[in-house]
Amino acid sequence: MLAPHVEATLERAREQAVVLCVADTTELDFTGKNDIIGLGPLSYEAQRGMYLHATLAVTPERLSLGVLGSLIWARDPAGYGRSQEQSSRPIEEKESIRWLEGYREVCHYARKLATTTQLVYVADRESDIYEIFAEAAHEHSADFLIRSQHDRNLADGGKLREEVAQAEPLGEIQFELPPRPGRPARAVVQTLRATRVRLKCPDDKNLPDVEVTVLLASEEHPPKGVEPVVWILLTSLPVEDLGEAGEILQWYLCRWQIEVFFRILKSGCKVERLQLELTDRLELAISLYLIVAWRVLFLTRLGRTCPDLSCEVVFTTGEWHAVYIVAKRKKPPKEPPRLNEMIRTVASFGGFLGRKGDGEPGPKALWTGLQRIRNFVLMRDTLRALPNCV
Repeated sequence: MLAPHVEATLERAREQAVVLCVADTTELDFTGKNDIIGLGPLSYEAQRGMYLHATLAVTPERLSLGVLGSLIWARDPAGYGRSQEQSSRPIEEKESIRWLEGYREVCHYARKLATTTQLVYVADRESDIYEIFAEAAHEHSADFLIRSQHDRNLADGGKLREEVAQAEPLGEIQFELPPRPGRPARAVVQTLRATRVRLKCPDDKNLPDVEVTVLLASEEHPPKGVEPVVWILLTSLPVEDLGEAGEILQWYLCRWQIEVFFRILKSGCKVERLQLELTDRLELAISLYLIVAWRVLFLTRLGRTCPDLSCEVVFTTGEWHAVYIVAKRKKPPKEPPRLNEMIRTVASFGGFLGRKGDGEPGPKALWTGLQRIRNFVLMRDTLRALPNCV
């Protein structure tokens, strides 16, 4: 079902110099829907649901280009869980294989786009598995940018974190940390250090030692009572100066887009409210909603990055006509409005007020507005079909 969308995503990617392939996993909680056959345990044994692992194509300017892949599965209620992930079983028998398979899929796309686009696999700490680093050593593999979870051994006998902490500072960078539940947004100033290291292969794996760049971004003067923001990132890309280090860090910050994507999928598309008999049918429905959720995320950012485009790039004539009539209470103009103007108008039907200090509309206001304009189009078409109606 996703294949045509993936091909369209790759076509959009061809127009970019760099595309970040952001991967992450989320829980889909169907607890209480006992009539759905095939659900499995989630983080807590009493919860029932499925897991979704998705890869989202994002530009460094944070414009989402589409979904490049998804994997949906349910754990075996008989006991396939976290304890088995920590065993000495081969990675092919663990859930963490999803990270390696996702990276291999990105490598496949990288070979298809080699002459036009650089693909970079971006993921959080769960993806810190040695097999990805060894895979990246192959010719024509995609680059990677992964947050470190393990203080790995180095081939020369040292430790990863100690080695990068001793590197000379490259300089400082400042950015806005996005808000999360219980944590407001705030400005963060980090000191950047980077060095090239050779990782020693773990004893239980028959793989070669590999070279990676390790980047330490540490907040040395956080506000009083606030835990400092410290990230250790591993990448296949070289980092020689502050400019390159800052660019790598900004690419990692683009990972937040997949968190927004999952929120749209759950809160906007309400996939956890689906009531289908079999998980196979759930997977098909979720795959369709992945495209819908991407579309909302795409419009949210496109209106900011390309505000002066014609709104007909993404809205049909009937859609923007209906929106204009309801919002302005007059006939639509001959020329379509600018994209940013139309997106702000659509978002106003979802609660966006457009006050001076409100900034641009977010995905929640937009997805609510998009749902409402379908009713506007239906009513307009109905009235036009009746005699003596416009």
